[in-house]
Amino acid sequence: MHFLRLTVLAFGMALGAACGVLGGAALAAPAAEMDPATEREPAAALGLPANVAAAMRGIDAERIRAHVRYVSDDLLEGRGTGTRGGDLAAKYIATQFALGGLKPAGDNGGYLQKIEFTGVHTLPATTFALRPEHGSVLELKFGEDFVTTDQTQTEGTDIDAPIVFVGYGIEAPEYRWNDFKGVNVKGKVLLVIVNEPPSKDPKFFNAEAMTYYGRWTYKFEEAARKGAVGALIIHRTDLASYGWGVVRSSWSAEQVFLSNDREPKLKAASWIQLGVARQLFAAAGLKLDDMMASAGTRGFKARELPVRLKAHVVSEVRKFESSNVLALLPGADGDSPQQAVVYSAHYDHLGIDPAMSGDNIYNGAVDNGTGVGMLLEMARAFAASPARVPHPVLFAAVTAEEKGLLGSNYLGKHLPIPAPRIALGLNFDAIPPIGIPQSVNVTGAERTTFYPIVEKTAKAFGYDIQADAEPGAGHYYRSDHFSLARAGVPAFSVNTGVKFAGHPPEWGKAQRDEYTAKHYHNPSDEYSASMDFSSDAALARFGFALGWQALLAKDTVNWLPGDEFEAVRLNPR
Repeated sequence: MHFLRLTVLAFGMALGAACGVLGGAALAAPAAEMDPATEREPAAALGLPANVAAAMRGIDAERIRAHVRYVSDDLLEGRGTGTRGGDLAAKYIATQFALGGLKPAGDNGGYLQKIEFTGVHTLPATTFALRPEHGSVLELKFGEDFVTTDQTQTEGTDIDAPIVFVGYGIEAPEYRWNDFKGVNVKGKVLLVIVNEPPSKDPKFFNAEAMTYYGRWTYKFEEAARKGAVGALIIHRTDLASYGWGVVRSSWSAEQVFLSNDREPKLKAASWIQLGVARQLFAAAGLKLDDMMASAGTRGFKARELPVRLKAHVVSEVRKFESSNVLALLPGADGDSPQQAVVYSAHYDHLGIDPAMSGDNIYNGAVDNGTGVGMLLEMARAFAASPARVPHPVLFAAVTAEEKGLLGSNYLGKHLPIPAPRIALGLNFDAIPPIGIPQSVNVTGAERTTFYPIVEKTAKAFGYDIQADAEPGAGHYYRSDHFSLARAGVPAFSVNTGVKFAGHPPEWGKAQRDEYTAKHYHNPSDEYSASMDFSSDAALARFGFALGWQALLAKDTVNWLPGDEFEAVRLNPR
């Protein structure tokens, strides 16, 4: 307790020094004035109790600003996973939870949930060669023709195994689809197409909206579960929704894994260029276009090719630690919690690039300082409200999102409240601080029984619900709510759409496009006094209202019948 008191004091002083806000005008100021209509109508339309409505109205844009300003300061060195700056951010968030009166929900009675990671960096000495039964050996160039990572986390490994073409590499009983039927792939290397079988039927791979079966992560996971030693995903820009340059830059950097994850792993989780796949099929006397077309039809049969992969994978391996930060507001249901709600946001970013000249700190003000600020302000509002929550509310600031959703992945497997007892997960990531929103993006909410309440709440707040503009890109599987969904928890992210007060939709789209092109994952994602955090406060109130409705609901939330996450919800591991 003495350590906690010192930590609280130290970080309170740090916040004041860095931001000039503790005890100053920003935090002392009352909540921003709201239009009387927007202040009263949502609460009345949603039937929220008066004290809950008052707490919601107290959510303050300037408090969010103060948090964003601090966590994106150069002092925190870009909040890299496992770095000094990342650890400072975690301790700051824990301190804010403590100051708000929330109970610790991490390890050993504290707020931190420690996670052990392994970083694996594939070195240029790595070699791949395709060896057909007849014809010349095809030597591939690392980075240009292929990229790979040794998921087994060893410094050196060798592969000499036959290649099996398994189409899209999917086993989906609910769609009566099994690319592995009748073929033994144990100890072999799988050749896989990115994405999933083409469809316009909502009952078959969800039409044009990607399911998790289409994600590259699933391809590698399923290959490992089947006993394969490696996998080669065929890259095609139109199917992947990004070019080879994105693959090369991402996979040439260090890949990070949970150190103690016991799930099966591949010795070579790889991507190959489309042209390489064309040569591979040609060496087997086959045409790539014909094989890819046949893979998208019922009746496709996997086949072993008369080609072997001979590979030598060399890696630099390092161990490090980082922590999720977890705080709990206990519910009136006591020791047997039901219908809990989880709010999440990742606090990590990209750290410092020592090879970059000039400004080389990736401050991550928008991504995801905004989500952190909103999470802390919602936690404060919940804890300060005289209304006691009927069920627990868990606040999770997760690490290693930028490393592949690893912090939330660990959380999903080590939840302080069992997943079947959690009604709803709401995630907040990179909410643009650019003014009052008039539309929201809640992709994935429509997959749950909670969606009518989402629609009702959006209407009460005067928000249009913006449809996913790129359903085939699989955005639902790229943020931290997905880790909760995999555990069975109905979860989705909340963000603004493109409509903002005083502007046409084209303006909102232009703001997003400019951020993506110029600032996303760049050192220029920095705090500015010109940022308008009314958008973040508005969505925090929206999220606050959604959470309270889940807490007050007669029944818990579920996935819609037939959804890909329904099975784990009904039959938790």
